[in-house]
Amino acid sequence: MKTEERQSKRMKKGHEDEKKSSIPVLPWMRSPIDVDEIPKCPLDQVPLLHSKLTAALQASGITSLFPVQLAVWQETIGPGSFERDICVNSPTGSGKTLAYALPIVQMLSTRSVKYIRALVVLPTRDLALQVKEVFNTIAPAVGLSVGLAVGQSSIADEIAELIKRPKLEAGICYDPEDFSDELQSSVDILVATPGRLMDHINNTKGFTLEHLCYLVVDETDRLLREAYQSWLPTVLQLTRSSNGSLFPHAKNFLSTAFGSVKTTRRTGLERGFKGKPYPRLAKMILSATLTQDPSKLSQLELHHPLFLASGQMRYQFPEQMQLLKVICEPNCKPLYLVALLQSMHGEKSIVFTSSVDSTHRLCALLKFFGDLNINIEEYSGVQPQAIRSQTLKAFRTGEVQVLVSSDAMTRGMDVEGVRNVINYDTPPYIKTFIHRAGRTARAGLEGRCFTLLHNDEERRFKKILRKAENNLYFRYTVTPDSLEPLRPVYASALAKLKESVESETYKKRKAGMRSSHVGGYKLLQLTNSDDKYRSGVIVNVKLEMSIIAQLPTDECV
Repeated sequence: MKTEERQSKRMKKGHEDEKKSSIPVLPWMRSPIDVDEIPKCPLDQVPLLHSKLTAALQASGITSLFPVQLAVWQETIGPGSFERDICVNSPTGSGKTLAYALPIVQMLSTRSVKYIRALVVLPTRDLALQVKEVFNTIAPAVGLSVGLAVGQSSIADEIAELIKRPKLEAGICYDPEDFSDELQSSVDILVATPGRLMDHINNTKGFTLEHLCYLVVDETDRLLREAYQSWLPTVLQLTRSSNGSLFPHAKNFLSTAFGSVKTTRRTGLERGFKGKPYPRLAKMILSATLTQDPSKLSQLELHHPLFLASGQMRYQFPEQMQLLKVICEPNCKPLYLVALLQSMHGEKSIVFTSSVDSTHRLCALLKFFGDLNINIEEYSGVQPQAIRSQTLKAFRTGEVQVLVSSDAMTRGMDVEGVRNVINYDTPPYIKTFIHRAGRTARAGLEGRCFTLLHNDEERRFKKILRKAENNLYFRYTVTPDSLEPLRPVYASALAKLKESVESETYKKRKAGMRSSHVGGYKLLQLTNSDDKYRSGVIVNVKLEMSIIAQLPTDECV
């Protein structure tokens, strides 16, 4: 009987392997260039690197380029000359942001007229802010300006930063239409989220992508998975004309303060590729978990793409990461988490949960444990941007040692000195696991990723890890001596959490009732408007109700 079961399992596994191998893979993805074979390169040996950029990098503490950075440099500034679009699949923390920022800044350093020539699109505001900081370390050195369009400030403030308007003399009436052609870009490089990018494309006078040369799609798999107001087809359409060439208005005269200046562009065919207009919109797409779905990649309209990857497997943990599992008693995960955090003695750590609800609930519970000598804060997507930015700043400076986070922080966020990542809830997919774990062990440094498990979760945990490279893991034991003193405090913390949640729920219900009496318009505003309203009274009442329903039991106390 057992022999038959084993044969059945082998046949089932063989069928799964056959099914996996039958998934179509685009020809250009089958034989990637392995960037791990490229050694790190000191800045003074990087070919053709502008001396001002070298100085700017050294001033920020960078002395050499990582393998993925040098690989992209060779294909853009070096022999590759950016004749092919570049696709990068490289582990978290390998230096992908600088990999595209540096060659773009170098290529634009000789520009004479200021237009938006490079666009970097990212899925979240926090990630966009971080990428802009990277550009800001090098772009000013060669006279380039970097803009931000993420909805962090009002759209009027963003327009003032992005568009240069003509100076008007006081006391004279002007027709705004007379100056529509004189509006010019104030930035050379724009870092944007899709929603706010579409706002400017549709509504901002003087905002144009006509002169766009470089498009970077960072965290590509997420941006392709969600429509985001059809931003990608819109951008691609705006950079081509009806006859297929870029810059459809290149022959127009542009009025400026210095008279009429004609923009001259090459209209010949691109070297090496028959029938392609020159100049073309050059693209770079990057992710630690780049999709292989042909239908999704086709949306990008890639031009003879070149695939750069680390290792042979699609999913990869950083080499310096230590994977650890912690087996917990039933219903006692918070107890094990507190003991684990205490053993870390204030090291920077991020605790990931499965949802916004769990994040709020767990952070509140940890704070009710009393004086742990650890500053713990919450970080999730429903918080206002100002609160998230403030929390992230405190975490970067060390004022906050532990962040309890939803998956809002999984993608690309780079906080120096994060030593530990803790999966309070097991990630549902290997992609999520890779991105969570990647908040530590960045830039070649060491880091640890703990996953708290019940016995019945261990099998699924192993199955997830089998899909990744560098997936060796060990068991970490939390000793009974560290747990026993916490049990009475845990019981008290649970009681305080339940009381706090009930109090918050009552207040928000009351606030919701008051809002409903104001009139139908007010209620409509709360339910149908943008994110800041959707995360308001109505959602918070539902959130707190779910918190009560999901409070941890005290069976282990």
